[in-house]
Amino acid sequence: MKIVLLTGSPHRNGTTSVLTDQFAAGVQAKGHEIFRFDTAFKNIHPCLGCDSCSMNGPCVHKDDIENELIMRLVDADLIALISPVYYFHVTAQLKTVVDRFYSRTGRISDKQAVLLAAAGSDNDLTMRSMRKFYATLCRYTRWQSRGIVLAPGCSAKEQILRTNFPKEAYELGFKL
Repeated sequence: MKIVLLTGSPHRNGTTSVLTDQFAAGVQAKGHEIFRFDTAFKNIHPCLGCDSCSMNGPCVHKDDIENELIMRLVDADLIALISPVYYFHVTAQLKTVVDRFYSRTGRISDKQAVLLAAAGSDNDLTMRSMRKFYATLCRYTRWQSRGIVLAPGCSAKEQILRTNFPKEAYELGFKL
């Protein structure tokens, strides 16, 4: 399978880096191909709602989404959304990429997907909003969810390493 990892964290070595690395290790152990796009470290611009793409590209922005990512998404079998939870949602960087899915809406539909997220809070509202966002996105794009790993109460790398969440991320990748 061709798998695109979309990471949203602006921290190169934080909690979601642990989830990302473990998920990728599981995927690679099965021989799948990975393309990783770290949204926080890319030149990306938000959708303008101009409809120049007519939902079938190209986008007016000639940034890293258009130049490096979008055709990888079109060709992908599975898209992994990996993000810390910022104010009940994925990070702004990852949300920017998700909004830009618009430029190829029909061509990125009918794929498989996974969600991996970590949050400092263990309040049930935190992950409820992430589940709802992911379920809505999967329904709209007709993505088949292959699994979710949510890691509440993990605001630092040291905390997540003391949990079973890294193992769950590995196993999710390995079972694909």
